[in-house]
Amino acid sequence: MLPAFASVSAASTLPTVIRNVIFDWSGTLVDDLPAVLAASNEVFRRAGVPEMTLDQFRAEFCLPFKRFYDRYVPHVPLQQLEEWFHGSFRLAQHLVTVLPYAREFLEFCRERRLRTFLLSSVHRDHYAVQSRVTGLGALLDHPYVEIWDKRERIHDVIEQHRLGPEDTIFIGDMEHDVETARHGGIGSCAVLTGYNRLDQLRASGPDLIVEHLGELRSLLEEARLDFATAIEIADRSHRLGPPVPTVGGLVFNERCEVLMVRTDKWSGRWGIPGGKIKYGEAAEDALRRELKEETGLEVEDVRFVLVQDCIRSPEFFREAHFILLNYTCRVRGAPAVTLNEEAQEFRWLAPAEAIHLPLNTPTRRLLEAVTAAPAAAGGPGSNQSDGSRSL
Repeated sequence: MLPAFASVSAASTLPTVIRNVIFDWSGTLVDDLPAVLAASNEVFRRAGVPEMTLDQFRAEFCLPFKRFYDRYVPHVPLQQLEEWFHGSFRLAQHLVTVLPYAREFLEFCRERRLRTFLLSSVHRDHYAVQSRVTGLGALLDHPYVEIWDKRERIHDVIEQHRLGPEDTIFIGDMEHDVETARHGGIGSCAVLTGYNRLDQLRASGPDLIVEHLGELRSLLEEARLDFATAIEIADRSHRLGPPVPTVGGLVFNERCEVLMVRTDKWSGRWGIPGGKIKYGEAAEDALRRELKEETGLEVEDVRFVLVQDCIRSPEFFREAHFILLNYTCRVRGAPAVTLNEEAQEFRWLAPAEAIHLPLNTPTRRLLEAVTAAPAAAGGPGSNQSDGSRSL
């Protein structure tokens, strides 16, 4: 797990010790994006407008969602759009799953006796099904659903439950959630698990951006629930700490295709699996462990290619200085990729195809090095015996 990107917003009052947590639902606690995309594309089909890809939908979808409808299907009455959407969503609702660390974070809140609230635009019928099937409803004290514009309700929730800006935060995955927190004068935390991309969340100016709720829990535990201190810890960990050594592998299959993975923490760009080297761990051992954890693959024929500095990359979700040790490796047979929560999508592609993806910069450099001199870099067809190469 990587530390958070912290960004203190001057427009909100930073809480001290947290006593109340307000959650968004979709993209924060549950992953309903596949079902919502399927239902939205059904609406577009019936309305006679082009369907959207996942990337297009994430870039364009916004709350309040009437603004989204007004932009793309203004010629269809809202009532008809809602009928089409909810009818289709009911058929796709089995695709909704609990996001990684969501249940654990809610249980953490219950253990620490934090009051939990839900402020969401989710339809009450869909919420009833999802909260029951997932079991998350039992961990939320006060759910508020079918809220089209959360900014219009946040003050009601604050006043009704006597929530103070000094002990309340709002956690969500969209710009609208951050705006709602600011409108209510409470702390804001954005997660990268949902609808909005990193650049959109950064532009909204939350107090804190985290990769997922597991990361937020670790920060709050270390800060003893003091939100301002949690932000300081996140900020200090990357600004004052030493460069972080990492490993990454360009994995080839028997068809000489490479495994590409897309990650939200790299601004939704494509890259290679890998991660940090643990204390006392050899770099090649770290590579094999990270690849197994992130993809489920056992690799062989590991060969070192190059080392890169990655210093405060704007593509990454926080400021950081990584030392990247890059390798090539292989898998045999018909590899079955099983992604963990680190990545959102994978593809096997020929290197000449992979280079045309929206890649993060370090991965592009690695691919260019391997395709330019595959034998020297340990790529396909290499007969290099020791696998060593330096810059």
